[in-house]
Amino acid sequence: MNSSSNPAALPASKAGTPSSRWALFALAVSAFGIGTTEFVPVGLLSSIADDMSIRITLAGLLISIYAVGVAAGAPVLTALTNRMSRKSLLLSLMVLFIVGNTAAALSQSFALLLTARVVTAFAHGVFFSIGSTIAVQLVPAEKKASAIALMFTGLTVATVTGVPLGTYIGQGFGWRATFAGVAGLGVIALLALSVLIPKNLKQPPPAKFQDMLRLLTHPSILTGLGMTALGYGGTFVAFTYLTPMLQDVVGLKPSAVGIVLLIYGLAVAAGNEIGGRWANRNPVSALRYMFIIQAAVLILMSLVIPFRVAGLAAVILMGLFAFMNVPGLQLYTVQMAEKYVPSAVDVASALNIAAFNVGIALGATIGGIAVDTIGIRHTPWIGSLMVLAAAALAIHATRQSAKR
Repeated sequence: MNSSSNPAALPASKAGTPSSRWALFALAVSAFGIGTTEFVPVGLLSSIADDMSIRITLAGLLISIYAVGVAAGAPVLTALTNRMSRKSLLLSLMVLFIVGNTAAALSQSFALLLTARVVTAFAHGVFFSIGSTIAVQLVPAEKKASAIALMFTGLTVATVTGVPLGTYIGQGFGWRATFAGVAGLGVIALLALSVLIPKNLKQPPPAKFQDMLRLLTHPSILTGLGMTALGYGGTFVAFTYLTPMLQDVVGLKPSAVGIVLLIYGLAVAAGNEIGGRWANRNPVSALRYMFIIQAAVLILMSLVIPFRVAGLAAVILMGLFAFMNVPGLQLYTVQMAEKYVPSAVDVASALNIAAFNVGIALGATIGGIAVDTIGIRHTPWIGSLMVLAAAALAIHATRQSAKR
């Protein structure tokens, strides 16, 4: 493929054109729909548990099983679809997303609902793995983290508007109406991708088994995956059970929870933007500071959550740092793959998306155990232990980088 037909081969001076920005917008719109379906059960756990007569911790599987589906599906399906046109693959993934959410909306049993969530999760994992590598093709080298942040803005906007709105719809019309609405978002995303994504995206070379094995055994890449799972997943020990915590510990009415989730989402959006700018130059150096502050916020949250004003302030701070690390984590893994296993960058991106969701599943599971044993208010400080482990890995990676 020559440079005239390959956006990745364009010089940096020609990157970031209006068409590139619109393509990033289409990715963000799709991420908005995917982010909404990923996180909206947080606001619906109580409704689903009551409707299906199950425990709240069992309903929490809707989040952890979804994360397992992403983690299992992302690297495998990304490798299997390596030869597909990038645009055709994006469109196919959104069709799968629509089917999964439609099935969730029609579910009459918890088993069917879980199955629908896994189907949707498969689309999620591959979308973000290839979406990240597409995003960095569209901008100059010094703006790669910001491009990833812009795509992930769809996720943050989902927490600002999609999750609170989905919660309100679920409270007013039933949780099934929320999933039906999310399927409608998938249709909008499908149209945006079909119109705005260019056809001549860089096609990665077919990944070989040896290359994937090198990814899974290279110390720098394994360190990045560990940072992702622990640093991102630590927040989910508390976030998974945020709605019942706000109702049972802080003492908010259900109608007020949606407002708190909206403010939380605004903090997430701000944190994502700050994190992208912070990580542009040296992602791993920025990550170590983000993790340390994030852990401190989670410890503080456990101490002050029973006190309404201080507790709510801590929740908002948790939101500020919950997604701040995402651009840096994704960029670090992609950079390590470009340096050490350049033939398998897409698969490395998929492995990191899998690591994000291993972290979510691990955090949600640990959170459920904490809720059942020592109580829901202890979930934040337990999550901080995971984040501190990620900080230790980031410090190690920084030292290793300095030696090279």
